[in-house]
Amino acid sequence: MTDQTLPEALSLTRNGEALSAYLTGGFSNGPQGGPPEAGAPFGGLLAALAAKAMREGLDLTSPLRTLSVQYLAAARFEREIMLRPRTLRGGRRVAYTALEAFQGDRLTLHATATWGRDAPSVALAPLTAPPPPRDDRLIRDQLSDPLSPWFTRQVDYIYVDGPNIFGGNVGKPPIERVWMRTRDGAPLDADRLCFLLDALYPPAWTAFTSPPMMTSVDLRYDLLADPTPELCPDGWAFFEFTLLDIGLGWSVDDVVCRAADGTPLAVARQRRKIL
Repeated sequence: MTDQTLPEALSLTRNGEALSAYLTGGFSNGPQGGPPEAGAPFGGLLAALAAKAMREGLDLTSPLRTLSVQYLAAARFEREIMLRPRTLRGGRRVAYTALEAFQGDRLTLHATATWGRDAPSVALAPLTAPPPPRDDRLIRDQLSDPLSPWFTRQVDYIYVDGPNIFGGNVGKPPIERVWMRTRDGAPLDADRLCFLLDALYPPAWTAFTSPPMMTSVDLRYDLLADPTPELCPDGWAFFEFTLLDIGLGWSVDDVVCRAADGTPLAVARQRRKIL
C-alpha cells in the first residue's frame, strides 16, 4: 500500500499512555524504481510524528522550539509504531519532554524536545535579505523517476540553479537552494516544517558524481518563528542545505529555512553515517 496521504501519515491514535501511528510504503526513502520495502520510513516524517506525539500526548500548548532525534533502528512499513512521550520537566514558560518509539519490543527512535511560550522582548527585523523569487512554472519532483524517493511525491520543489545532485556542485560550494511545500494543500505548520526540513537528498550528493550511501543518525531542529500563512503564502518556504563536513565515515550538514520576506523559520543540523 502506497496511497496514504500526508494527513493520514501524520495522524495519531491514543493507545493507553502511548500514541500509535501506521505508515505505508508511500513514505519510503527508497527509490520509486524499486519496492518501498527496499527503503525505510522517511526521517523527516518520523521527526514530525515524534513532535506531534509529544504535543498531543502531553497536552502541550506552547510552541515547539527544539527537536532532537536519534534514529536507532530502521522502522518497518505496514506495522504499528508506538510513540511513548513523557515530561522531563514542565513549567509555565518552558517545558522539556522526551519520547521513545517502538515496533514491538524494538526501539527505533529516541527524541527530546523543548517547548516555550513567546514573550515581549528585544527583537530585530530579519537579519538576512529575502530569498530569491519563486517561479511557480518550475515546480518539479525532487529527481526524475525512478530515482526519486517515494516520499517526494508529497512535496513540491522549485530549485534555484538546481537540482545539483550527482556532481552539480563539483568545484563549487556544496549548497542546494530550493523552495518547498507539501502537496496536501494545507498551510505550513510546525509538523509540516519538521517534515520538509529533511525532505531533500544529502547536500554531500551534490559534491560527488558518484555520491556515497549514508544513513541518518542524529537530526536536530530549532524552530525560530511560527510559519503563518502570511509568512508562507500557499505553504511555501525557502530552504538552503549546506554540507559542512564529510570524512572519517561521517557527514554533517545544515539547513536554514526562511519565509518569503527573509524571516528565519528554522535551522537544522544532521549527522549521517557513511555506509
